[in-house]
Amino acid sequence: MPTPAARLNQLPAYPFAVLGQRIAEMGKQGIDVIRLDVGSPDMPPPPAVIDALSENAHRDDVHGYAGYKGTPGFRGAVANYYKRRFGVELHPDREVLPLLGSKEGIVNLALAYLDRGDVALVPSLGYPSYAMGTLMGSAEVYWLPVSAANGYKPDFDTIPADIRRRAKLLWLNYPNNPTGATVEVDFYQRAVDFCAQHDILLASDNPYVDVTFDRYVAPSALQADGARTCTVEFMSMSKSHNMAGWRIGAAVGNGEAISTLLQVKSNFDSGHFRAVYDAAAVALETTPQSWIDDRNEIYRQRRDRIMAALPDIGLEAECPLGSMYIWGRALDGQGGANYCTRALDGAHVSLAPGNIYGPDGDDYVRISIGMDDARIDEALVRLKAWWAGTGA
Repeated sequence: MPTPAARLNQLPAYPFAVLGQRIAEMGKQGIDVIRLDVGSPDMPPPPAVIDALSENAHRDDVHGYAGYKGTPGFRGAVANYYKRRFGVELHPDREVLPLLGSKEGIVNLALAYLDRGDVALVPSLGYPSYAMGTLMGSAEVYWLPVSAANGYKPDFDTIPADIRRRAKLLWLNYPNNPTGATVEVDFYQRAVDFCAQHDILLASDNPYVDVTFDRYVAPSALQADGARTCTVEFMSMSKSHNMAGWRIGAAVGNGEAISTLLQVKSNFDSGHFRAVYDAAAVALETTPQSWIDDRNEIYRQRRDRIMAALPDIGLEAECPLGSMYIWGRALDGQGGANYCTRALDGAHVSLAPGNIYGPDGDDYVRISIGMDDARIDEALVRLKAWWAGTGA
């Protein structure tokens, strides 16, 4: 066999693929593992969305290629959503590009903009694909330090001048994965001003914008003044409408960035099944706020039960206002990865080690609330018994 491409030498295996293999092996041994590591919604989309998929799939005219830019109906629904939700007007043909989930767009944006010698500014805690896409583009990751002390928000003034000169992309994500941190529009304004000054593309990854609690309303980076000159935002229906397996999202914002992303994307895929676009448009246009509120209330109750249990399982955390995660610090001094390994072996509960999200995650674990109530309660029983026995 030929030698794999040199780029793979600096590209580790995707963390959840490795963890999933370990859990699969345990399953073959008859071990029941409760997975609180993956942020996959356990509840279905709104019924009208499933009905729309079924109805449209039975049409005779939907089975050909839908086009590299998707359908006008879906692009228009995304634009309408941004107008209704954020007061941001988007041109559906020039400023909206459907994606196979936001993950695909994140990596392809890096390939579209980064070459050897370029730099991507990546928070030291964040979705692994920001760094992975950078490495695939043979570029360098510059880690922006974030921690509880600074509210998990990077300080742009600390970025060295030589890094600013070589930087092409700045990645931001709020409500944040993995920390649950949130921001207001004034933070996005500082980010937009910084990027505009230094000729950097601001890439705002915003899949959790509609997964919020305790009356917090998350903003869009495109609400900042001048954002359209230097910003592209990724929206995803995986979390907002419980459609993770549908792989439908969009990149929106700066028209030049959208066109550049399309140039790469159109060489990789040919878009979705048209019935998926049609059903996703129904989701955006008809889902009542009450459905989102009710779903978020279920998440909030799960969040609160896990938060109450943390002292009994050797963790501490700040209560998040958004996202699907609790970012817990391991109190035993042995680190998050070690805690997760012992919890998996001892309690048969899988949590995500914090170090897979960046260099400042060593002491942490990420707990997902995307699991049904009975399994979460069983996981907490197991973890408490494990911690009281051999975990501490």
